[in-house]
Amino acid sequence: MAFKEMLDQMLAAGKDLAAQGTTMAEQHMSLPPAGPERDAMLGNLGKGALAGGALVALLGTKFGRKLTGTAAALGGLGLLGKVAHDAYKTWQADQGDGADPGTPVQALPGAQAERRSQALFKAMIAAAKADGHVDDAERQAIHDAIKGLDLDDDTKLMLEAELARPLDVAEVAAGADSREAAAELYLASLFVIDTANPAERSYLDRLATALDLHPDLTRQLEQQASAAH
Repeated sequence: MAFKEMLDQMLAAGKDLAAQGTTMAEQHMSLPPAGPERDAMLGNLGKGALAGGALVALLGTKFGRKLTGTAAALGGLGLLGKVAHDAYKTWQADQGDGADPGTPVQALPGAQAERRSQALFKAMIAAAKADGHVDDAERQAIHDAIKGLDLDDDTKLMLEAELARPLDVAEVAAGADSREAAAELYLASLFVIDTANPAERSYLDRLATALDLHPDLTRQLEQQASAAH
């Protein structure tokens, strides 16, 4: 499975998948081994079936619920890109800025879409770690979930490395290769941040600075994010 496809499915899985996964996690249910029973269970999870097994495992952790909670309401990468683009264009109009912001993630071709998707997921992982409370048990659950994804070995290793990596705002910001990408990275982070948590709000503010986002633009992105829920 392409990385963009996996991330899109996670975001598009929506509230129904999150609710079903949460119920399964709360009941301490585990997925059966490969076979018809497992296929049927994942099939019942709807559009997110390919990522369903991982989501069920992730939803058993606070970290996973952050990744697939509010962000899942986006409905997919296309909407994330549209929300970021609309916010940026509104801010540009207010500023009288006619510069090209760049291409939204949903309009990027093959390899570029993969790179942007990986940068967005790295940003989401970092944001989910911003409160500093991913313990060993959660790391193991996330590790097991990643093993169940239909991804190539290099991508799985990248995900594992991101989970183990110390929080580094500058490195997250380095994933932005355009103004559009910077807006998307901030928005993806915003969707997994609890802005009422001082540590998480501080992380988001530091990310905005590292991305060189104007305060008026971050406010526009936060307004657009609230409207997208």
